[in-house]
Amino acid sequence: MSGKLYLIPAPISQESIDWVLPAAVQHRIAELSYFIVEQPKTARQFLKQLDLKRPLQDLQMQALSEHTLTKDMPLLLEPILAGHDAGLLSEAGCPAVADPGAELVRLAHKNHITVIPLVGPSSILLALMASGLNGQRFAFHGYLPVENAARASKLIEMEKLSIRLKQTQIFIETPYRNQKLLEQLITVCSDSTDLCIASNLTFSSERVMTKPIKEWRRSLPDINKIPAIFLLQG
Repeated sequence: MSGKLYLIPAPISQESIDWVLPAAVQHRIAELSYFIVEQPKTARQFLKQLDLKRPLQDLQMQALSEHTLTKDMPLLLEPILAGHDAGLLSEAGCPAVADPGAELVRLAHKNHITVIPLVGPSSILLALMASGLNGQRFAFHGYLPVENAARASKLIEMEKLSIRLKQTQIFIETPYRNQKLLEQLITVCSDSTDLCIASNLTFSSERVMTKPIKEWRRSLPDINKIPAIFLLQG
């Protein structure tokens, strides 16, 4: 009989895990002995905060990243098919959401493995909850194009889509490019379009602000190298 695949949300910040992971979830993670992780080093840093049932060095870990080949995915599931429960652990936030774990989860379903998502932090949903924008209809676009012209076109496209569908548009950027993205946002978007910037979610320095583009132009926050989620509604 196959084991189960648990999807483990990793803390977004380095602050207390008790703030973002319920005790029952921490207990379940601590019982696992096999983990599929993006980076073993950071996975160990997270796991050592738990009351593990066995020494950290005895845990089995296999890496799954954007560089993992599709042909190698079945090997990661072999211990589960042999009857062992496993945990899929992202670098931060929810596995398989803006994360390379989605393909493995799909393969688990194809192999009739029970997939169990555990409760924990999702920066996308936390930002949407706190934004005041439409939570009934929304779309997540992940990372936008890096090249300026392509990114500007994408922003204009999302703004039009938001107006037509009455839909919140959610997107992210690599932290060191956040400031350039923000500067382009206030240039290409309409005055009345609402923009929410949710930065440092779950940190003690967390900040969520929603204002029309016209107001953002008066004073821009410094979000260079700060993790942030952007939400736009025309």
